[in-house]
Amino acid sequence: MQLFYNNTLTKSSTEIKFSREESKHIAKVLRKKEGDILHITNGLGDLFTACITFSNPTQCIASIQSFEVQAKKTYQLHLAVAPTKMNDRYEWFLEKATEIGIDEITPIICDHSERKVIKEDRFERILQSAMKQSLQCYLPRLNPAVSFSDFIDQSNTDQLLIAHCEETKKQSLKDILQLKSNTTVLIGPEGDFSSKEIELALTSGYTPVTLGETRLRTETAAIVAVHSVALLNL
Repeated sequence: MQLFYNNTLTKSSTEIKFSREESKHIAKVLRKKEGDILHITNGLGDLFTACITFSNPTQCIASIQSFEVQAKKTYQLHLAVAPTKMNDRYEWFLEKATEIGIDEITPIICDHSERKVIKEDRFERILQSAMKQSLQCYLPRLNPAVSFSDFIDQSNTDQLLIAHCEETKKQSLKDILQLKSNTTVLIGPEGDFSSKEIELALTSGYTPVTLGETRLRTETAAIVAVHSVALLNL
């Protein structure tokens, strides 16, 4: 199955008109024609089945035949991850985290952050592509970049965890994770969180966790966190 994405679709939609770019892909690359079936999601959990009624490289139109709702995961995961110095490393994290299963991502600007500007539109496209590739119907929410202190100040009822590199007492993620619950994990920049940031997180209810015995890059630590939470919730 190949999955398409259109965020304008609702349960009451009867027809979909594809953009010029998508129409060219459908008609010219995939060689789809009138009568062929397409599967489309709106990123909100709905999976639509549609039949092509008009196929042209400049405009494809399909009639919605039915829809179903994809079951949600038994847990919700929010990762707040500092942007990496090399942008492609963060993009790799976004792609793989979406494939594994993540619900929300917030880029956080920290004291030791070397990159403080993100390409939000490009990041969004990467999430959409990874969602379609992995045949999921829920698009992860990408929040605007925010300072570490502003993020910490937000009210949050999730299980709150912070993965940092300081040599202090920490618990293993697998030992402390509350299964089938909402979890927020903080992952710092290449230079780690500052001592001030760690102290602020701890006083705000975050529990320090370790992701293993080795020192991990930012994007690797984020993927380890995503995979560990997914695996433990199987």
